[in-house]
Amino acid sequence: MSAVEPPPPSHASSMRALYDQYPVVLAPMEDVTDAVFRRLCRKLGAVVAMTEFVNVEGLLRGCRNARRKIQLADDDGFTAIQIYGSNPERLAEAARFAAAARPLFIDINCGCWVPKIAGRGAGAGWLRDPAAMVAMAKMVVSSVPVPVTVKTRIGLGPESHMPIVDLARRLEDAGVAALTIHCRTAEMGHSGAADWAWAARAREAVGVPVLVNGDVRSAADAKRAMAETGCTGVMVGRRAVEHPWIFREARALLERGAEIAPPTAVERIALCREHLIANVVKRGEPFGVHCTRRHLSGYLRGLPGAASLRQRLNGCDSLEGCLAILDSWASHTEATPALFG
Repeated sequence: MSAVEPPPPSHASSMRALYDQYPVVLAPMEDVTDAVFRRLCRKLGAVVAMTEFVNVEGLLRGCRNARRKIQLADDDGFTAIQIYGSNPERLAEAARFAAAARPLFIDINCGCWVPKIAGRGAGAGWLRDPAAMVAMAKMVVSSVPVPVTVKTRIGLGPESHMPIVDLARRLEDAGVAALTIHCRTAEMGHSGAADWAWAARAREAVGVPVLVNGDVRSAADAKRAMAETGCTGVMVGRRAVEHPWIFREARALLERGAEIAPPTAVERIALCREHLIANVVKRGEPFGVHCTRRHLSGYLRGLPGAASLRQRLNGCDSLEGCLAILDSWASHTEATPALFG
């Protein structure tokens, strides 16, 4: 891959410079943020991106899927590798292994709320014992030459058990170079509203950069989240799955104050084609077709006959058949560059 310039002595300073320039980051998402999707998002304005979750045990055992996740192509120079696990020593060992792939930085997943992850002490499970989480982070930081960041939630459950402000201070003291705070508790999962005020409180307590995560669904949300919290940037997850154009929209608003038009029908169909082709090249048929389906409802949103079109695509297992369906729609629909939301 292309060389990443070595960071200055302060990893926190290098991360702040990075986020000052590129404040809208593609979040790590399992079975989503693979090399194909990262490449598509970069074409639409994303720069800094995260890998899928990398299980440290799988990585150290030589699991093919885990090793695939840390392979970074030449155009992946601005990609960070996110690792998760419940054993500090294994996390540190996996971080050393991942660092050999020359990621932009290493991120520790301390926020995944899914019971099979958090219930085993990984992800948000670390929030049960903040002292152990800080000691683990310090061990990982001392194990690798690249910056180490942490993505976490504001706490496990009720507000009375919300450790994030004090935890942020302690993680900074442990050498963590930046924090991403998903502003829900682990107990909430994806339900309820994210409370960005917690990111603001954590940001006020530390000198390292802080990113806001949770309910950033539009360019306006990105701008408002940064304005309300004083944070350095935002991390976009679920919205990017269905609307990766959010990156160019957010960059336009943040960099130029411009509210740009949403993607046209032509652009939406073109992205369906591009994603299908790239996934089949990478994964073969029919798997490459199948793993594109989760994106189609968002990509096709607002198009005439979108529900029927999506249903036909979801019933087709071949690339040739899917492309024919898209071409047929285009030839029978007045697919002018009219705007669709």
